[in-house]
Amino acid sequence: MHDVIVVGGGPTGFVTALGLAQAGLDVCLLEAEDAIDQSPRACVYHWSMLDGLERLGIREEAERAGYTKDDYLWLVKQTAERLPYDLKVLSAVTRFPYNIQLGQDRLARICEARLAALPNAEVRFSTPMTALAQDADSVRVAVEGPDGPEFLAARYLVGADGAGSAVRKAIGLGFDGMTWPERFVATNVRHDFESGGFGQSTMVIDDRWGAVIVKITRDGLWRCTYMEDAALPEATYLERMPEAYRNLLPGEGGYELVRSSPYMMHQRCAESFRKGRVVLVGDAAHVTNPTGGFGLTTGLFDAFALWPTLAAVLLDRADRALLDTWADERRRVFLDKTSPQACAYKDFVFHARGGGPKLEAALDGMRRMVRDPDYRLERLMFTKGLETMSPAER
Repeated sequence: MHDVIVVGGGPTGFVTALGLAQAGLDVCLLEAEDAIDQSPRACVYHWSMLDGLERLGIREEAERAGYTKDDYLWLVKQTAERLPYDLKVLSAVTRFPYNIQLGQDRLARICEARLAALPNAEVRFSTPMTALAQDADSVRVAVEGPDGPEFLAARYLVGADGAGSAVRKAIGLGFDGMTWPERFVATNVRHDFESGGFGQSTMVIDDRWGAVIVKITRDGLWRCTYMEDAALPEATYLERMPEAYRNLLPGEGGYELVRSSPYMMHQRCAESFRKGRVVLVGDAAHVTNPTGGFGLTTGLFDAFALWPTLAAVLLDRADRALLDTWADERRRVFLDKTSPQACAYKDFVFHARGGGPKLEAALDGMRRMVRDPDYRLERLMFTKGLETMSPAER
């Protein structure tokens, strides 16, 4: 019997598994696919998350695999107004006054390599979970691995298997919320954005061609994410991409599309993040539109607070009620902070309709960020507010 089974091989699942394994627990991570998903997804690790990566011993490796940055630009397409700012004010509150740009698949691979070096950790690809049952002492799962069906058991199970979570469905937890009427199209592209005056992170504010455009590798790969009506057929999104690029790629030369991924956006939250010996983290517990990069941030903060709590329960016989405290606090963070702010950012970037008073009020806040360092620091502290400590470490 394992101490913990983690279902799901995304960044949140791998980070959770690494923390638990480094604490000394026997961990098995199950991933249904045959490899880590490389489709364009989240790629920013806010400064507030870097202490958690440092604790796991992977911050420096993540920086080497990606790169650090501290500059941002808000570009109002209607007026060509440019609102640049940097993160240097954060040096007053952290050793790491910058963000890391790194595809989430690459962070997962860093964790995978660390787990491979630990004798108490196992990672199994091509192994979907097909059934789950639990009692007062353990969780049992049926899996369909490369060699056929198999049954595994653990003292606890962590569901980190995404928005369509088989774990969440197996334990009968609702996933209330809504689906947006728009589709996001995330693309990895090579293009000379700098020649068009773009910063390394540029938010294009427009009700037709809003976009989030960020440099994601040192050698010039960029992420350009824009939005289209979800009523349009997904199968033909590539046919519409040239028009989007004509409006969003202002720099010199052409472009090379490296990878793209259309996906629906949701605002949903599980009715609980814990049921018995099963807990949910990341997108299995909550999903948000990705504007602002708050979804992955909240998911990794789930993991940073969970693994020390589970380790205390299993290794130190801490009160299991600490897991309820963890679950309640993480759910409240999503509902009260992550989801409202992500919705506000989406409205600002992608629905800047007509330059009315609502847009002007939002722009006034951004203008103040540019000119007022104290206010900038106050605004930048938002992502730190998505963090909660492990209840076992207070």
